[in-house]
Amino acid sequence: MAQHDTLPSPRDISALLGRLDPAYAPTPLRSLPELAKKLGIAALWVKDEGARSLGSFKSLGGTYAGLRALARHVGVAPEVLLDAATRPQELPALLCASDGNHGLAVAAAARAAGAPCTVYLHSSVPQARAARITAMGAAILWVQGTYDDAVDAAVLAAEQGDGLLVADTSLNSNDPVVGDVMAGYGVIASEIRDQATAPFPTHLYVQAGVGGLAAAMVAGLDGFLAAPAAMAVVEPAAAASVGAALAAGKVLRLPGALHSVAEMLSCGEASGPALALLQPRAPRAVAVPEERLVEAPRLLKEFGGPASTPSGATGFSGLLQDIADGRHPGAEARVVLVISERALA
Repeated sequence: MAQHDTLPSPRDISALLGRLDPAYAPTPLRSLPELAKKLGIAALWVKDEGARSLGSFKSLGGTYAGLRALARHVGVAPEVLLDAATRPQELPALLCASDGNHGLAVAAAARAAGAPCTVYLHSSVPQARAARITAMGAAILWVQGTYDDAVDAAVLAAEQGDGLLVADTSLNSNDPVVGDVMAGYGVIASEIRDQATAPFPTHLYVQAGVGGLAAAMVAGLDGFLAAPAAMAVVEPAAAASVGAALAAGKVLRLPGALHSVAEMLSCGEASGPALALLQPRAPRAVAVPEERLVEAPRLLKEFGGPASTPSGATGFSGLLQDIADGRHPGAEARVVLVISERALA
């Protein structure tokens, strides 16, 4: 196996992405003692991914996977693509579907490598998110319907030879590109391991759209959390595709419009590679109503946390929902969250 196809470590991924932007440096793990006191728990830490390049965790996965896909296609190491003097002059287009952030991250990979990029967006994606993608140099194709319809359109385009698909979801549990996306997200868990000090977190609440971030966090913190080492995957009740897949033991496509104020998580079909990582670790699935999704970023900001969106704070909404449902994690609980994106201006 060639050097560039070996399994990367989080440090390898960070080193590669750091060549693109210093904002790929480790993001802060912030303690919020006043909010922990209000919630009746011992400690609350938030990993602030809004401080990451492009303003979200997606920059770790989409950009890294895009560079790897191009490198794999032309048979070079990803680092070669970052030097205009050494990279191939003609590269295939990168293709992806997105709710906004993944497309921006893939567009950043294409721009860094000098490749074209087309992002398939469904009709509910806000224009502000689309504008960020076009500003990165990518073309946008609009798809009527849901995120899952955009995924289908991108897959079809790749099958027809329009470019390389850089998906963050797949039915194939061994999809190498989706594996690269989740490896990028694994940098977050690796950083938490480096940043946390004893006594270590006891609980993880992590949001899920197709499940890639949740899988990377659950796998990456497996064996690190202190007892009871409780892990919960949190989704909008209107689009709880990962919970449905965990319950059924297979990927299902949920019907309906899947509309949620947590617009980045409005996904009707879980990722096969994500499910493969989640199933053996059996995290608990938490579905939260819209009002809880709205409450979470407001409360987070009120108590000194990072400004985020309902999508970015959905993991926190799961903790709030557990408390409201009488499933309080306990006065000795030490909870860690990922705040996955910053608030849009």
